[in-house]
Amino acid sequence: MPTVSVIMPAYNAAPYIEAAIASVQHQTYTDWELLVVNDCSKDDTAAIVRRLAAEDERIIFLENEKNCGVSFTRNFAVSQAKGTWIAFLDSDDLWREDKLEKQMVQVSRHPDGVLFYTASGFITFDNQPLHYVMPAEEQMTYRMLLRRNLLSCSSVLVRKDVMEQVKMGHDQMHEDYSAWLTILRQYPCAYGINEPLLIYRFTPNSKSGNRLKSARMIYRSYRYVGYPLLAATYLMCRYTFHSVSKRYKIASAK
Repeated sequence: MPTVSVIMPAYNAAPYIEAAIASVQHQTYTDWELLVVNDCSKDDTAAIVRRLAAEDERIIFLENEKNCGVSFTRNFAVSQAKGTWIAFLDSDDLWREDKLEKQMVQVSRHPDGVLFYTASGFITFDNQPLHYVMPAEEQMTYRMLLRRNLLSCSSVLVRKDVMEQVKMGHDQMHEDYSAWLTILRQYPCAYGINEPLLIYRFTPNSKSGNRLKSARMIYRSYRYVGYPLLAATYLMCRYTFHSVSKRYKIASAK
């Protein structure tokens, strides 16, 4: 049984998914399986993953019967995973080759931990590096996470039994952020590695790139985890301020 199950939702990911998968295959920590779930892509995503899965038995190709969105897709993949730990990697992001190794060392140092993450580096859609790193706190508490989300989904390592209980919410909010908030309400902290072991592909047209849409999604995330209207509005405004500042720094870091 693999120790780490890597979850990769894929929708129209043909331009980037082979590089994303290769960054998993090149990990110095080798005790993993990779579950790629094709969410009814209209491009060559399925053909690319099938070819790679035929060459590497650790790659497991799954498909949704209909387009279900990223939240359902991640939850479905978690239900099929065999590992003790779940790692998420979006199909356009990349890992540094020592990402899993360093996180599993951290797991051994914090046997109480259920949620781990790393700092994030950034590249453009055409692979140009951006000279900005989003840091990771050594310990991220619930109150800290309310102010500012440093937990990039593609950097996260989370215990499978915890993820099975929490699950991702719906796609009309920041489903991963609400999951981390829910987890940190129950556990003391997330442990971070302040190295950019994740390389996040910065695309201005992503769902978080539309500031108004992103603000609505953040508001729904706070409501989803139980905050009343006024408190959710206040938290949304504070979060949006930090988010706009971060996006400006990334966009300027060329």
